[in-house]
Amino acid sequence: MAEFTPTVPARVLPAVTVRDLPEPPRSAWRVIGPGLVGAGVGLASGEFILWPYIASQVGLIFVWGAAIGIITQWFLNMEIERYTLATGETALTGFSRMWKHWGLVFVVMTLCSNLWPGWVTSSATMVTYLTGSGQGSVRWIAIGMLVVIALGLTLAPVIYIALERVIFVKIALVATLIVVSILFAINAESWVELGRGLTVDARLPVPPLEFSVLMGAIAYAGAGGGQNLCQSNWIRDKGFGMGQYVPRLVSPVTGQQEATASTGFQFAPTKENLARWRQWWRFANLEQAWTFALVSFVTIALMSMLAYSTVFGRSGLANSIGFLQVEGQVLQQTVGPWFGVLFWLIGALALFASAMGIVDYTSRLASDTIKTVYLRDRPVSVNQVYFVVVWALALVGITILLLGFDQPLILLVFSACFAAVMMFVYSILLIILNRRALPEAIRVRSYRLGALVWSVAFFGTLTVLVVIQQAQNLFGG
Repeated sequence: MAEFTPTVPARVLPAVTVRDLPEPPRSAWRVIGPGLVGAGVGLASGEFILWPYIASQVGLIFVWGAAIGIITQWFLNMEIERYTLATGETALTGFSRMWKHWGLVFVVMTLCSNLWPGWVTSSATMVTYLTGSGQGSVRWIAIGMLVVIALGLTLAPVIYIALERVIFVKIALVATLIVVSILFAINAESWVELGRGLTVDARLPVPPLEFSVLMGAIAYAGAGGGQNLCQSNWIRDKGFGMGQYVPRLVSPVTGQQEATASTGFQFAPTKENLARWRQWWRFANLEQAWTFALVSFVTIALMSMLAYSTVFGRSGLANSIGFLQVEGQVLQQTVGPWFGVLFWLIGALALFASAMGIVDYTSRLASDTIKTVYLRDRPVSVNQVYFVVVWALALVGITILLLGFDQPLILLVFSACFAAVMMFVYSILLIILNRRALPEAIRVRSYRLGALVWSVAFFGTLTVLVVIQQAQNLFGG
């Protein structure tokens, strides 16, 4: 142990501490959570609007795209988790070890993508479908939701536990909607079309849909952008691998302990540690596969089948929140008034939970990077930084809503570009980090390295397409 020299670079940040890898849990049930949180936060407009909208336009011939997108993100998430399992540091801290400001670059892009409160106004709009109160009340409902989210995230004694419980409730509600849909709304034809769409009828429907829309749907099936990076933070708070040595993020108001930014740890590649590593790696892979990957694909497939069964071929549909209003109205007409209400209710709650998750992961990425890299020697805790970022996001959102601004085109352009650029760049950085910063025995290699190369090529292509399209939209070219 004393002879082992850490392989994690220490040029920018202090060297890691050498410690043995903790024993993995005997039961896989004890580590289930981060994948479900990732899936639950990711089950937002894409799963409720974009993929069902695609199904309403072209049927189920493109569901295979969701499978490719989710599998790609599963490999990405596992490489993000690899570094955290091995060191207890987040991927952003690992990137910052290669260049001090990498973490800040990703934080700024994530903040810019999520600064406008569209993620909470979607939920508020669904509430108006339930209450019939009209668009004028969306602003005030959204403001109330922002306050509730900020209070929930900053007063919970252990923030990850609170988020995990909210997401578990959300997934249970979505599962209930899916079961009821299978019983009352999804027809036999859609099951046949799903099978054909995954096999003999699978194709890229261009036209009638734009290539960039389809590529974006593949890229962001499940999660996307900064959310994938937060798998590091979530598994660390769950106590995966070396993350057991890092205190969890808690409320500075009600928390019983104080999480401090850590430069992490590394284990010597002894026979005992490598045996534990293989168990941890197996647990982490299974947890992601059975929660994030499976839950995301099943939700996309069944929500698409529901749309196909109810609104396929209907004219005048749009890829926006209004799509859910039309779908709910059709469900009221074809199944019963109660089903439309159930659909909107669960949709509103699900989108609210996603909004809470978006505020959490944005604030986690920001607070961890700011404290670890820039405020390391300052008498401020990562909990306090998190508290400030959460409330800053909420207050900016409230201000925007009170001023009545519409979302400007320039911000839409940036949001679309940031996610694609982020995933392209951090796919490259993950190859470098997990090849150079880890011992030979646990480095990324073989088909997993190939999956990262595919991710670089795919998101690189998407980045070019999105930048070209959004530049044309912005400048009217």
